[in-house]
Amino acid sequence: MTEVVTPPGTRRGRAKADRRVALLSAAAALFAERGFNGVSIEDLGAAAGVSGPALYRHFSSKQAVLAALLVGVSENLLSGGQAVIERSADAATALTELVAFHVDFALGNPEVIRVQDRDLDSLDDTERRTVRALQRQYVELWVEVLGRLHPGVDAALLRIRAQATFGLINSTPHSATFEGSRARRAKAIPIGTVRALLEEMALAALSPR
Repeated sequence: MTEVVTPPGTRRGRAKADRRVALLSAAAALFAERGFNGVSIEDLGAAAGVSGPALYRHFSSKQAVLAALLVGVSENLLSGGQAVIERSADAATALTELVAFHVDFALGNPEVIRVQDRDLDSLDDTERRTVRALQRQYVELWVEVLGRLHPGVDAALLRIRAQATFGLINSTPHSATFEGSRARRAKAIPIGTVRALLEEMALAALSPR
């Protein structure tokens, strides 16, 4: 099914873009809660305030929604990481800012992280390879910065440190959001405290000794 492209600068174009964002946000929440296979087109439409068939004006299928969600977040991580490095005066600043950038992403997108962990294999081969390729490029941004800071350390070891750090950062908001009782979540530690702790732990993990 071919999507009709509406110029984004028009009122109709802006409304369509806003609806697409709302659909992706609803999809992230529903896929995280129920899993990709537990959500129907009708569920997605209802959560975003449209009828199920109306969703096809924006996406050709439920799988296309998942692809837009996971490919989009991987593209945003890569472009965001590149922007951080470009504006940083040196490698130490770049690393600090990369950590802060990734912590902000993880704290703001726990549903997407859960969907990616659980439902990546629901993408078709081409889309899954695209996500994986974007993820590898994002990891290599970190490896390049770490290599400038620690030129004597093998790149493979720096890559492991970067990937382990992603695991640390990504898993914390995931667990806080989806595990434990409602009472425990109501007594959650302030987000600023969590952010500072994650940044401190991540920087420590990235410093070879």
